[in-house]
Amino acid sequence: MPDSEPAASPSAPPVSFSVDYPDRELDRLSTAFRIILGIPFAIVVSSIGSTTLNTASTGRDLVINGTGLLFLPPLLMILFRQKYPRWWFDWNLQLLRLVNRLAAYLLLLDDHYPATDDEQAVRLDLRYPDARVDLNRWLPLVKWFLAIPHYIVLAFLFVGAVVAAVIAWFAIIFTGRYPRGLFNFVVGVMRWNVRVVAYAGILVTDAYPPFRLRP
Repeated sequence: MPDSEPAASPSAPPVSFSVDYPDRELDRLSTAFRIILGIPFAIVVSSIGSTTLNTASTGRDLVINGTGLLFLPPLLMILFRQKYPRWWFDWNLQLLRLVNRLAAYLLLLDDHYPATDDEQAVRLDLRYPDARVDLNRWLPLVKWFLAIPHYIVLAFLFVGAVVAAVIAWFAIIFTGRYPRGLFNFVVGVMRWNVRVVAYAGILVTDAYPPFRLRP
C-alpha cells in the first residue's frame, strides 16, 4: 500500500470522482476481448477480500461484497472512541481506487490495463475526516438504512450502465470511439456509487449523497 497521503483541504468535497475521457481512438482488439482480459485482475481484486475473510475472526463483518473494504472496525472506533485511524482510511481509499480502475476497464472507459498503484485515468479522492468534528458517532448505526433509497436507484442505474457499455462496445469496435454521452452516464453511475460507499460503506463522511450523476 502507498504511504499516507497529505490531508485534503477542509474546503474540498468529501468525495471526488472522475474518469478522463479518452479523446483518441481506443484499442479495438482489447475492447473485443475485454471481459476475458479483465479476469486475471478481477481475481486479484477479489482475492484481497478473500484474504481479509481468512485472516479475520469476524471476517464476514469486515468486508463489503468481498472487496476487503473495512466497515465494522471504523464503525466501532467512531462509536466508542470517535476516531478513524488514518491507515484504515488509506486502506479503504486505495482499495476503492483499485476497484474503480477495474470497473472502468471492464466498462470500456479506459483501454489501459488496470495498475495496482498508478492513478491512470480514474481519479478518486476522499477527504480524511476528523472523527470528533466531522462525524456523528451514532450515525454509522443507521447509515445503511438511510442509504436504502440510493441502493434502489443504483440497482436500476447499474443495469443502465451495463447496457451503455454494451452499446459502447459496438461503437468502439466500428468507430474506435466511446460515445461521449454514454461515457458521461457510466462515469456518473460510478460516481454515484462511490459517494454511497463513502457514506454508508466506509463511513468517511456524514454528508448525505446527492441523487445525481454529475459532480
